[in-house]
Amino acid sequence: MHTIVTVDGPSGVGKGTLAQLLCDYTGFHFLDSGAIYRTLAYGVIAKNIDLANMPELVNLAESLPVIFESGRVLFDGKDITTAIRNEEVAAMASKVAAIPEVRAALLQRQKDFAQAPGLVADGRDMGTIVFPKAHAKLFLKASAEVRAERRVNQLKNQGVTVNIAQITRDIMERDERDQNRSVSPLVPAQDAFIIDTSDLNIDQVFEKAKEFLQKRGI
Repeated sequence: MHTIVTVDGPSGVGKGTLAQLLCDYTGFHFLDSGAIYRTLAYGVIAKNIDLANMPELVNLAESLPVIFESGRVLFDGKDITTAIRNEEVAAMASKVAAIPEVRAALLQRQKDFAQAPGLVADGRDMGTIVFPKAHAKLFLKASAEVRAERRVNQLKNQGVTVNIAQITRDIMERDERDQNRSVSPLVPAQDAFIIDTSDLNIDQVFEKAKEFLQKRGI
């Protein structure tokens, strides 16, 4: 099996940034599983698919026309890199991710990203379900308040005015949904190295993660 590093955790803990840094450090490929679910959510919204319409949902998941190219996400050839980061898509992604049939349809697609020389997989169940035999598993966490503040600052930098109280509520609701879904709930793998990023900057998080990988011979 190719060397696999998983980085799991809820939204706003710094998974994506850490995963990219680990890719630069190791030279491994990158899997942003969240972007896959967000792309599916984008498709559900764009095509106005009812979440009760299981055949249509599964068909879209199995044939999802997504391409990751030079940091961009393309859906049917359309650049949706920015579009999949809005709150409507994020909320829909959390809903479709709770549907067992959808997760099953996307499972093999995610596994296919594991190629030489290795893979850094960023998500919510990478170390528990998708790559349970990964060589190194990381799980990031942070308080909902800290994560909401980070999200607000991110949106402000994009020129978007938001309500931090509403963002905090949205994050807590998403956590509740992700942690309590019947399939692939958001929990750390038993052998995961847990990092609380609430009071750490990304350089400090990277150093902790790098030390862990080095202990694992990566």
